Amino acid sequence: MITDLDQILSASAKRMKRSVIRELLKMTQRPELISFAGGLPSPESFPVEQLKQVVAEVLDTDSARALQYSETEGDKRLREILVERYKSNGVKNISLNNLMISTASQQALDLIPKILVNPGDKVICGLPSYLGGISAFSIYGAELIGIELDEQGMRSDLLEKKLEELKSKGEKPKFIYVIPDFQNPTGICMPEKRRLEIIELARKYDVLIVEDSPYREVRFSGTPQRTMYELDGNGQVILLGTMSKIFAPGFRIGWIVAHEDVIDKLIAAKQNTDLCTSSFVQKIAARYFDNGYFEENLAKTNAMYKSKRDAMVNAFHKYMPEGVKWTEPEGGLFLFVTLPEHINAEELFKIAINENVAFVPGTVFYCNGEGKNTLRINFSFMSEEMNIEGSRRLANAIKQMI
Repeated sequence: MITDLDQILSASAKRMKRSVIRELLKMTQRPELISFAGGLPSPESFPVEQLKQVVAEVLDTDSARALQYSETEGDKRLREILVERYKSNGVKNISLNNLMISTASQQALDLIPKILVNPGDKVICGLPSYLGGISAFSIYGAELIGIELDEQGMRSDLLEKKLEELKSKGEKPKFIYVIPDFQNPTGICMPEKRRLEIIELARKYDVLIVEDSPYREVRFSGTPQRTMYELDGNGQVILLGTMSKIFAPGFRIGWIVAHEDVIDKLIAAKQNTDLCTSSFVQKIAARYFDNGYFEENLAKTNAMYKSKRDAMVNAFHKYMPEGVKWTEPEGGLFLFVTLPEHINAEELFKIAINENVAFVPGTVFYCNGEGKNTLRINFSFMSEEMNIEGSRRLANAIKQMI
């Protein structure tokens, strides 16, 4: 029995922390509690009957390969489908050599700093930004530098100021981490003009961009924006995608699109991590696409999420007290709420739990510890009725604090 584990833990292990959101979810299991805390897709979106058919087809026709190890790069047919989808949406600078499959996009967020970051290296992210990205980069010793957001996403003027400041000190960040489509946690979608401004700065200061895009296809309204990968076309951008929000999170399928040289290093890193993503689930996903089920189910899912978002937004307008602000996104899974400055969301959480409603305090999304008067709300998991009732309960908790 090891009596003092801390003496033998690696520096990376000591930097690891359990996910705040996962720990919060343990507190929200009471059946009477309405939880807006997780970033969970609705189980109603899972195509169970179609998957039963597809799984049987894969086992009947391709069981030897489906149950065997796969190439680290990923199943060739699935990669072909993803490349074809990008090309059909206007991305021309992509081939099979630019895309590899990962075990969901969270693995991609681990592999990227694994090949790029040394302890003390600078990484730029949004204020606020995705907790899973912040955690993954921190484990490898990255020093995170936050750039404030406005209604169009990461502010390019503040980004330029920070890059120039670092340059004057002889320093250069390893990459800029952005979530341009329905950002987690804010729900903001970055317009093309802002995307181009950030790309231009990345070129000027010779810094990579990591474009995390898990929510891109979860769009209910508005005009789709071109990916930063497409707008760049020059190898400056690493693009991440996932099927967790648009198919089934339990499959743990994601992908990375990047310059061939970057993909080569990522493949080597993945081989040392898990050899390959599950062959079985990749074969199922590819067959699901080939059977024509994907687009049909995605359209139904987005229509459902729009109704759930509308129910929550309307309830916010009805119940929230004056001084509370929130985003009203055109897609994704989240609203981001800003409270009056004197209200601490962590203190509000305790009152909200007593009102039988839960959320995620915003501080966990700020690499600098700010955002104490903010919180993230998920609208995709609960029913429309629960979104309305939960919004009422949350408003009551806020009124108690005010």
